Amino acid sequence: MPVRKFGILYFMPKKMATPAPEDFEAHLRAMLADVARSYMPFGRFGPAQHPPRGVPVWALPYEYLCYFERNGYPRGRLGQVLKFVHDIKRDGAEDIFMPLRQAQGGGVSLRQSRRPPRITGAETAEDDPDAR
Repeated sequence: MPVRKFGILYFMPKKMATPAPEDFEAHLRAMLADVARSYMPFGRFGPAQHPPRGVPVWALPYEYLCYFERNGYPRGRLGQVLKFVHDIKRDGAEDIFMPLRQAQGGGVSLRQSRRPPRITGAETAEDDPDAR
């Protein structure tokens, strides 16, 4: 269902139906299973930048999830899973992802590896008389 704000058309996900109290535990288990299986299929944290499958959705930065909160989630199950992860992180219950993090050996590094600059010979400040 599209929503128009400030002349821009946004697609907002349908509201997730709240399960009955007896079904809540089953619903939570199903959502956590989907979170454990889901990887970001596109964008900055997709397979192009983080091969082979992209970043797991539970490891996405909170700021990236806030972008989707402001601009609309993708359609389908991925949008529901991203919304679920955003809500968990917003409410400070991120420890629920700790077993997933431990299963992957402590987490996912989202930083690009950088080499330190190579300094050789006269390029050091001590050896260069003009640097003083």
